[in-house]
Amino acid sequence: MLKKILTALAAALLVAVASAAPPNIVFIMTDQHSADALSCRMGDRYLKTPALDSLAARGTLFTKAYTPNPLCMPARNSIFTGRYPHQTGITDNTKVTLDATEFVTMGTHFLRAGYQTAYFGKWHLAYDEAATRTHGFETLDTGHIDADSAAKASAFLARKHEKPFLLVVSFLNPHNVCELARGQELNNGPIGSPPAADKLPPAPANLVPPRNEPDTMTQIRAGYHANPQFPVGNFSPPMWQALRWGYYRLIEKVDAEIGKVLASLKAAGLEENTLIVFTADHGECAGAHGFNQKTVFYEESARVPLMVSVPGQRVGRVSEKFINTGTDLLPTMLDFAGVPRPAKLSGASLRPLALGQPVPAWRDDVVVQNNMSQTFPVAGNVPTTEGRMIRTDRYKYCVYAHGQNRESLVDLEKDPGEMNNLARDPAQRETLLAMRERLRRWGVENRDPLVAEMLADDVKPREFAVVKTPKNAARSEGLAKQKKKKEHE
Repeated sequence: MLKKILTALAAALLVAVASAAPPNIVFIMTDQHSADALSCRMGDRYLKTPALDSLAARGTLFTKAYTPNPLCMPARNSIFTGRYPHQTGITDNTKVTLDATEFVTMGTHFLRAGYQTAYFGKWHLAYDEAATRTHGFETLDTGHIDADSAAKASAFLARKHEKPFLLVVSFLNPHNVCELARGQELNNGPIGSPPAADKLPPAPANLVPPRNEPDTMTQIRAGYHANPQFPVGNFSPPMWQALRWGYYRLIEKVDAEIGKVLASLKAAGLEENTLIVFTADHGECAGAHGFNQKTVFYEESARVPLMVSVPGQRVGRVSEKFINTGTDLLPTMLDFAGVPRPAKLSGASLRPLALGQPVPAWRDDVVVQNNMSQTFPVAGNVPTTEGRMIRTDRYKYCVYAHGQNRESLVDLEKDPGEMNNLARDPAQRETLLAMRERLRRWGVENRDPLVAEMLADDVKPREFAVVKTPKNAARSEGLAKQKKKKEHE
């Protein structure tokens, strides 16, 4: 009984603190960081993340947070506008510019609310960096060197602030795992050489493709492996082990920079009135089902770390509610700041969850979108396609725009590694139809026309479009030339 009373008092105190005055907000992002790649989640045998562990120990860790789209530009532009990728129209990394009037950014919302706004680090947003009126960040200093971003953020925190601030610190790592897989120089510094085999982390248990895999994904995997940007088609298990070792070192590097920002916040005496939100744009497969990088719907790619630390919070908690970081984070921050939520934002505020308050109703599924367009030719054609994923506590359903058998259904309770596609199992037909219907309703509610198109005619076979020239072929061909040159040196 005493424990319950103390818990209730602590929650009431947090509510009082959070309501006292508009808090400062520090929003920290990493890039290509899988949800469970934290020592507080996987243990510290292969990875140590003391800074993020400390944040989890005094915040709410959301274990079922999903990216809106597991790729940099779609995810980031969704997070910073609170709109789905199908609404922004940004579904891959093709460079575009958004209408700043229709897609109002996080920076603009807080600037209008009287906040001081600052942004340091990786950008990848569809706004003109030189035009504050489009993105709302009064101080904007972009770059891909994490130590510089941490130093600039720390200097910002050390200044005297006459009004509340929104500080975004957008780190690059562990994105350097892309260059690591290609044998390139790492722009955030070396990580050393892998240790002996018995000291390496194991290869993933789900290294091979799923049984009864949709031919869509078989084609897409081949297309990615044909692209010099993803040279992992012939990776052996020991090579994947070495890559995973390197991936963990990159996470440790960025964790150290995050630690510097958190220490600067404390040193400035700002901890007690600052909301801290941490997440990543998307995850990293690191060998899952033979993929490296992101874009696909597998858990390693689509599920992301998310922590929210409320001013005054001393005890950590864990939430298993479904979160879409693209639509939920901006409403959450606005809610804590006391700023009315714009009508065009359809997401939910995490404030009651972060405060430990009971939430009588919450969504029981989450939707992720993708556009797998970074492929190279396979048998003379470049396979590209879009997809939609919806998951509940037990099942994950994916459907793609092209392929002969273009659906997957996984029982995550029995098959957390997503190794067995049940979509064509007659015994699972009822579940398959129920998941289709969930996605169909979501598509109608959120005005996503591609959903109805993909589900039409009992999801009949649809041929891949004929595409002869890959996107960004020049960059990939440049990588191939660099590799050949290096091999001959």
